[in-house]
Amino acid sequence: MKRLWMLPLIATFLLLSCEKKVERTVSGLEKGKFVSEVAGKPTALYVLTNSKGMEACITNYGGRIVSVMAPDKFGQLTDVVLGYDNIASYTTSGGNFGALIGRYGNRIANGLFTLDSVEYQLPKNNNGNCLHGGPQGFHTQVWDALQPANNTLELKYLSKDGEAGFPGNLNVKVTYTLTEDNALEIRYEATTDKATVVNLTNHCYFNLSGRPGSQILDHKIMINADRYTPVNAVLIPTSELAPVDSTPMNLRQLTAIGSRIEDPFEQLVLGRGFDHNWVLNTGGDISKLACKVINTISGIGLEVYTNEPGLQFYTGNFMAPEPGKFGVTYPHRGALCLETQHFPDSPNQPAFPSTVLRPGEHYLSRCIYKFTVEK
Repeated sequence: MKRLWMLPLIATFLLLSCEKKVERTVSGLEKGKFVSEVAGKPTALYVLTNSKGMEACITNYGGRIVSVMAPDKFGQLTDVVLGYDNIASYTTSGGNFGALIGRYGNRIANGLFTLDSVEYQLPKNNNGNCLHGGPQGFHTQVWDALQPANNTLELKYLSKDGEAGFPGNLNVKVTYTLTEDNALEIRYEATTDKATVVNLTNHCYFNLSGRPGSQILDHKIMINADRYTPVNAVLIPTSELAPVDSTPMNLRQLTAIGSRIEDPFEQLVLGRGFDHNWVLNTGGDISKLACKVINTISGIGLEVYTNEPGLQFYTGNFMAPEPGKFGVTYPHRGALCLETQHFPDSPNQPAFPSTVLRPGEHYLSRCIYKFTVEK
């Protein structure tokens, strides 16, 4: 009887012991908030790390990069990627934060193309055009995930013949690797059983400032390109490969984004800022620097390497203020995107590098986002 007073304490202790421990990432994300089901398939958050302390978090819903913790010039890790802190926000948002894009990244005019004398109609979801594979593109699919190592995630998806109007059963594998030199490498592979078109990329929204909710106008960018593809009023390439010389599109030297973005240049007016494909000088050599972005306040730099012929540089011109991770409001032009790719509308532009994939061929696209510290 004398020990009865202990029973409530014991019960409380047992109750607390049974409670599930909240598992958080370095970036502060709760892994449990990404555990769900979408269309009957399980979703989760996968955490990649390297020995330098870097972390990249990716969900298999849409293959989305949720956060990347990179070191700044003060030795502190900071999240350089916009996104949400739960799976529900990703499934209800119409945006592409961090998304794996396919079957065809960027735009196809009128959602229409002809291949081997057969016409294919795709969904129209952007000014009468098909953008990023349509509203139910790869960014809305749940991918099969395997994490073979702490720094590697493999995602697989079978895009069936006729999905979103595209021909052929397309087997896709995308591998994310966080390397020891602080780079996030993305390797895209695909095979098909019928001739089709493929253009895979990632739609990560970067802000290197370390100041959540700030704009990217003070970021400086360099793109290794002498030409770009001008667009019409609905952002479809005109087929011209125009020189950047004597235009605001000349970004061959580090240039503050805010110093050019409001220039009364027709292409900037049409895109409401930068939203164009640059024709890279790298010739498909992934060892050559394609692009570099730095923020002098944080000292964080981002280098881009790719075997692709083009790079879409987008400055968040269509972003509207909305809440993101941890309640931070992301403003207009609150991030920039650097999408390594083949050119927009290539299936309708014979002069552009081909995006056709045929049976027996192996599609391979590589992108490296390498983070540096600029003193």
